[in-house]
Amino acid sequence: MALAAVWLALPKPPLLDGIDFSTRVRDRNGNVLRVTLTRDQKYRVWTPLREISPSLIDATVRFEDKYFAEHPGVNPVPLLRAAWNLVSTGHPRAGASTITMQLARLRFHLHTRTLSGKLRQILYAIELERHFSKNEILEAYLNLAPYGRNIEGTGAASEIYFSKTAARLSGPEAVALSVIPQSPTRRALIVGRENERLTVAQQRWYARANVHDSRELLGQTFRAVARPRPELAAPHFVQSVLASTTAGPDVITTLDLSLQRILERRVADYIARNRQRGIENAAALLIDFRTMDVLASVGSADFSKPEIQGQVDGTRRPRSPGSTLKPLVYALALDQGRIHPLTLLKDAPHSFGDYNPENFDREFLGPIRAADALARSRNVPAVTLASELAHPTLYEFLRSAGVSLPHLESYYGLSLPLGGAEVTMEDLVRLYAALANGGKLQPLRHFLHESSRPASTRLLSPEAAFLTLDMLGQIPRPGLTNTDSSRYAQIFWKTGTSHGFRDAWSIAVFDHYVLAVWIGNFDGRRNAAFIGRTAAAPLLFQMIDALRASAPSRPEPHLPPPGSNLKRVEFCSVSGQLPGPSCPHRTEGWFIPGISPISTCDVHREVLVDAATGLRVIQDDGTRTLKREVYEFWPSDLLALFDRAGVPRKLPPPFLSTIGNDLLSRSGHGPKITLPADEMTLSRSNSANTPGIPLRAETESGVRKLYWFADKTFLGACDAHEVLCWKPAPGVYELTALDDHGRSASRSVILR
Repeated sequence: MALAAVWLALPKPPLLDGIDFSTRVRDRNGNVLRVTLTRDQKYRVWTPLREISPSLIDATVRFEDKYFAEHPGVNPVPLLRAAWNLVSTGHPRAGASTITMQLARLRFHLHTRTLSGKLRQILYAIELERHFSKNEILEAYLNLAPYGRNIEGTGAASEIYFSKTAARLSGPEAVALSVIPQSPTRRALIVGRENERLTVAQQRWYARANVHDSRELLGQTFRAVARPRPELAAPHFVQSVLASTTAGPDVITTLDLSLQRILERRVADYIARNRQRGIENAAALLIDFRTMDVLASVGSADFSKPEIQGQVDGTRRPRSPGSTLKPLVYALALDQGRIHPLTLLKDAPHSFGDYNPENFDREFLGPIRAADALARSRNVPAVTLASELAHPTLYEFLRSAGVSLPHLESYYGLSLPLGGAEVTMEDLVRLYAALANGGKLQPLRHFLHESSRPASTRLLSPEAAFLTLDMLGQIPRPGLTNTDSSRYAQIFWKTGTSHGFRDAWSIAVFDHYVLAVWIGNFDGRRNAAFIGRTAAAPLLFQMIDALRASAPSRPEPHLPPPGSNLKRVEFCSVSGQLPGPSCPHRTEGWFIPGISPISTCDVHREVLVDAATGLRVIQDDGTRTLKREVYEFWPSDLLALFDRAGVPRKLPPPFLSTIGNDLLSRSGHGPKITLPADEMTLSRSNSANTPGIPLRAETESGVRKLYWFADKTFLGACDAHEVLCWKPAPGVYELTALDDHGRSASRSVILR
């Protein structure tokens, strides 16, 4: 009765309370990306008994304590034998400790080489047996047992030594681990060695266990798996997810380690081949735009290389994006009804106050289709479109998308489309994924099993998103002819080069992925080789080819989203408008009914020409042999751009000199005043030193001179495509522009 009372009165010791365990960060397929260190600098992974291989459990019990199931925490026979040895020889003898006693020593940090320490160990073991089941004790022991160096527990040992969970250990691997805890310093597995002491211990285990059917394993040696240290797999990504979650025993991420390795190899190979060009660092990010799962994330070329600041995460570091934001300008312009893909834009010198944007090649192409302007990354058309955007502007759009822009819109001005603000690679990938998802913005996913997901935000119409991607799909792949390109599935991509050649970008939507690549230096050092098309694009396409080779898939055609308000019709291939009866060249294109700015082409017109002189006449009076021919009638500003760009146009011939001005004034279209606006505020600084208010009007082909009047006062004359400067006093004026064919246009102007 007394013993029973003592047994019942034994206090309950803590089993694993307060023990810190490592976190295993896994990829979507269960591969371990990192095993974190605990606060006491151990690799110790919590592993339930049900997730430990039965072979390991059996091997451990056989080797450490074959009577574990029967004794009450202390095995009296070996304990008495050890006590007798201590009394007779004065030296303690090993082998008396049970698994429960070893757990007590490990759990309570006991020094058991002294008598008092051994007695405390026995007492704690009995207390553990009083309050916990055999399975709980065995589970706790297998999670605390030492396996060499700073590795504790079967979970961490299995991952680090054999690259697998404790549940998947083979019989020989289980035996190898079971014999380490008795001498963890000497028997720990070491990469690249024969591990002779472990082999000897294994052989002893087989001999003691009398396992006759495993004799072929007696001479087997075991090596630690020669693989990169777990903490260096996708290091930037792992650091990011650990910092953003409450660490548990297992963190299952969206990363795909096989895709991660593909991108890492491509980066390493590319850097090795291009180091002589000063290309030493790169970053890349791959997502599945259907789920927004981050599949691969390469923050730098080498995490362990301080010379390139390798621990900086290039996927999250704000950098100037160059021209990679231009597609968003075109998407907004499509949505706001300012363009359709075939709209003619002006690639010509243009001043926006004190801002004078230039193209990368310092050239101007004149009138150019919107799709071509985007494909060829022309700066001036993009800035011009950005200046016309309203509700939202590009700045407002980016802010609504969650892009961090720390300054007011006035700070950035119209430089935003050309990389005037820094954004992160994660931001760019989200924005391009929105184009692929019909204009819906969604957050990136880093964890495979998220309890809830934020709702998507509509940034663009499905129509604008589709048309923008369609325009990006017309950009040819570098180094391929159109014939070669037809053999490849379509890729929708864009490049960017920051001001001063500090950042080179390339980003693509393809298959079900969005992939972004950055080349540069984290310290901002410039390099003339950092050009998006020649530095980042080659790496991008190498990655795309490698990804497609690893998992071939059938390419799907780029089709409008179901139910979208899009129509495909014929356009005049010259003017980009709906073809009139005289348009000789036509092409098909998309537009958004009710939104896109379309009208019937009036550039191509059929005129009467005197067969003898080749000069134009207004009507057939029966006195000459006439023929009908189609000519192009361009506004004077576009005609001047064509002329500057060296692009010839088929312009109408002059009129016969015998045609009177009264007939001329009734034919064709009169001038169209474009400057000034209806209302203007005059600056107090207007003086004799300022040029004045510009007067401009668009005229038809054949008009050479414009004559300007304010009310009945003649202001002056200028060439049709030029500007006349006027210095008025405040007031209300009736402005009139008269061309040399006698046609005029007027506008009332208020100057304050």
